[in-house]
Amino acid sequence: MIPGVKLSLGLLGVVVGVLLGIVIFTSFERPPVSVTQHGYRGTAMATVSNPRTVAREVAANALPDPIAPQDPAGQLSSAVYENVKVLGNVDASEFLRLMAAITEWVAPVQGCNYCHVEESLASDKLYTKVVARRMLQMTMEINGGWKSHVAETGVTCYTCHRGNPVPANIWFDDTSKAPFPQIRNTSASPVTGDASLPSAVFTPFLTKDDPIRVESTTALPTGDASSIKDTEWTYGLMMYMSNALGVNCTYCHNTRQFAAWNQSTPQRMTAWYGIRMVRHLNSAYLVPLQSTFPANRLGPDGDSPKVNCTTCHQGVYKPLFGASMVKDFPELIGAK
Repeated sequence: MIPGVKLSLGLLGVVVGVLLGIVIFTSFERPPVSVTQHGYRGTAMATVSNPRTVAREVAANALPDPIAPQDPAGQLSSAVYENVKVLGNVDASEFLRLMAAITEWVAPVQGCNYCHVEESLASDKLYTKVVARRMLQMTMEINGGWKSHVAETGVTCYTCHRGNPVPANIWFDDTSKAPFPQIRNTSASPVTGDASLPSAVFTPFLTKDDPIRVESTTALPTGDASSIKDTEWTYGLMMYMSNALGVNCTYCHNTRQFAAWNQSTPQRMTAWYGIRMVRHLNSAYLVPLQSTFPANRLGPDGDSPKVNCTTCHQGVYKPLFGASMVKDFPELIGAK
């Protein structure tokens, strides 16, 4: 044995051992961990959580300080203030309380002047006021018309904004990749949990209604022309949703039969409605605002900012861990 070769092999073994140790150490979660079963026994339908991670998530989802109710003014806001197009049937005192809350939820640093012209609060000169009015209408529709997804918990401006004028989690069209389903990723993407799957999944699935299901409902497929490429796009969306909610596949699915609804959890139906709600919000509210937004608020291809699951959930299975803020602002609940 040549001494130099023996030393090199020994050093190589040490390096490999150290690297392997690093991989193992960073790939497994340090105890303690807790497991909550929410599916059928023996199917591994459970959620694994770590108290350290949960503590960070709870801190990140803390609620803002409440604003105390005000004595009624006895007059509607539309009778006291000019150009009130959405909340005109709200008591004037409650209207001011909501405006103060929205300022804290959306623009605590910028203040009222983020949306209003100081010399004339009734003016629609600032695009931010026009957008805010439309977002109020969107919030009211979510709370009144999409209880199939938000239930009685509802949402407020804070659910998405968290004290920022622009929500941290918005997205734009990615036309640098060929339209669905003609291309797949060859590199890892954070959108799909660092998996090598198509990452431009928002446009086809969250603004359009491209089919998500790729599995045939019969033993011998008849009329189902889904390809492996289609399947990769579906898996890309599912991996994204898993990360957006901070859960694994078994939160909604029984992995022995992903497609079977009668073996899935109730959360799968909630997610089903959620996908359709996001599609509607993007197509009915965000996309039409393209001409209202200034150029610096548009995407690289000139499209409007849009929402996805992360916009509200921000990494947890329920936005703000299920805390309801809308119960304190019933005027944000629109018609069913």
